[in-house]
Amino acid sequence: MTVPFDAVMLSYDEPLADRLHARLQRVLGTPVKRLHGVQGMRRAYRLAAEVVDHEQFLLVDGDFVLATEFALSAVQPLADGVSMRVWRARNPLNGLVYGYGGLKLIRRSALRDLGDAVDVLAALPGRCEFTADIAGTTRINQSPYHAWKAGFRECAMLARGSEYGMDDAEAAERIAAWTAGGQGEFAEFAVSGAREGVSFTHEAARVPDLFDKLNDPGWLYQRFTAGHGEQAIAG
Repeated sequence: MTVPFDAVMLSYDEPLADRLHARLQRVLGTPVKRLHGVQGMRRAYRLAAEVVDHEQFLLVDGDFVLATEFALSAVQPLADGVSMRVWRARNPLNGLVYGYGGLKLIRRSALRDLGDAVDVLAALPGRCEFTADIAGTTRINQSPYHAWKAGFRECAMLARGSEYGMDDAEAAERIAAWTAGGQGEFAEFAVSGAREGVSFTHEAARVPDLFDKLNDPGWLYQRFTAGHGEQAIAG
């Protein structure tokens, strides 16, 4: 079978990334390229554009669990003027289902012309389309730190104002779900991160350059350990 799209997994330090990469290849039925440990999200995305052989390719996060019923053969190419399509993902802790952490079909040429945004892919040229279909689950709770980081980054960006054009009411509903509580392993860290992310947005409003720290893994880890390190080790 000729596959019309490449697939690339971008992983950084996710504990389950190796297993999820192997699973992704099994479900898709095709080899999946991988970039691991690249410093800088913008750099990682641009490098992804250089390892593929097709103009359009699937882009998968290192914590994404693709649904077994997902059929690569059913994926339609992007229409003219569309730079990226996003499938929705389930959040295993708070029940939200939206584009956060979801599977993406993206143009290589668009990544090569990536602009500047805190939510990096929001700076793609052209339109972004969001499908109602659910492609899988975003396994954000692989460790206390990863659960905290997911809540922190997402709610900081939602509280700042969605760069994808989400209206304020919808953003507020999602923040409320992230901060209200959750069930599952390390859910309490995701909730703490979400609440701290909202507070960080108020802090960064006075120093806008601080928002760039949301894409700095070293800074994020230091912020987590400063407030939660002993709790995480103790379980």
